[in-house]
Amino acid sequence: MPNPTPQSPTPIVSRRKFLEAASVTAISATLAPSLFAAPSRSSKAETAVQEFYSSLTDQQKSQICFPYNHQLRSKISANWHVTKPTIGLDFYTDKQRAMINNAIKGMTSQDGYERLQKQMDEDDGGVDFYSVAVFGDPSEKKFEFTLTGRHLTMRADGNSAEKAAFGGPIVYGHSEENPDQNLYHYQTKQTNKVFEALDTDQRKKALIGKAPRETDVHIQQANGKFPGLIVGDMSDDQKKLVTESLDVLLAPYREEDKAEVQEVLKSIGGTDKLRMAFYQQGDLKSDKVWDIWRIEAPGFVWHFRGAPHVHAYINIAAIS
Repeated sequence: MPNPTPQSPTPIVSRRKFLEAASVTAISATLAPSLFAAPSRSSKAETAVQEFYSSLTDQQKSQICFPYNHQLRSKISANWHVTKPTIGLDFYTDKQRAMINNAIKGMTSQDGYERLQKQMDEDDGGVDFYSVAVFGDPSEKKFEFTLTGRHLTMRADGNSAEKAAFGGPIVYGHSEENPDQNLYHYQTKQTNKVFEALDTDQRKKALIGKAPRETDVHIQQANGKFPGLIVGDMSDDQKKLVTESLDVLLAPYREEDKAEVQEVLKSIGGTDKLRMAFYQQGDLKSDKVWDIWRIEAPGFVWHFRGAPHVHAYINIAAIS
């Protein structure tokens, strides 16, 4: 799958094909797909998607269902609709809306679900104004359920895209420009604990003037170029803060997706291979709490643009 590239006026990025794990160690080099932690067809979200798909009429399928390899499945954006019918329209029945809700619950933790509901309410009037699509047939080998709308791209695919966390690249965000009221500013406060713990020389490596485009989240291989300070050069206490930050970032998501992220990290050599970059650009309160930051490594990109409000693009997948 090609690397993500932006499109105007709303940035839309392509998904690249997700390949198998890097041969960093003898164990990761021989890591079998069956041992790779991931959601399955029997996971809660995927079960709800299968029920939803089975309930659809032919007329509904003609508008929201596509072949698995359809080009719409290869897009993400901070503001788009994968299909025209929104969830709150009479196009769907109340039972189908409940199935969609169950799928969303299945993709998130309890806190993540509640935070997502509030974000959708504040950004676009609620989940009724968002859209879904199903790619492929959930009763067959490969499928994906996609939820999109204002500041959102989410996926559930039962591991159809093997070793691609979250089923592929995702987006989250919130339109509140006051960082103290933004639903995801707590993530910035957490990652900045890492920066605060750095010494002067480390800060020079970690702090960069201008941030890359938020949509520049293509997966790079081991020979890629990554900005910032490498975690492997940090002290044990600093590394602990990085691990705690990753736990905070992953907390909104279901256990299966979190486990798959950890497997991807293991396959590239662990958190020591990550780099953390903080950007002087977009310091909202001029308080040196860096509102734009990025965590990156081969097979791993978490780009958080907190100014003027939050757009976060995540792409995590095992590399070849």
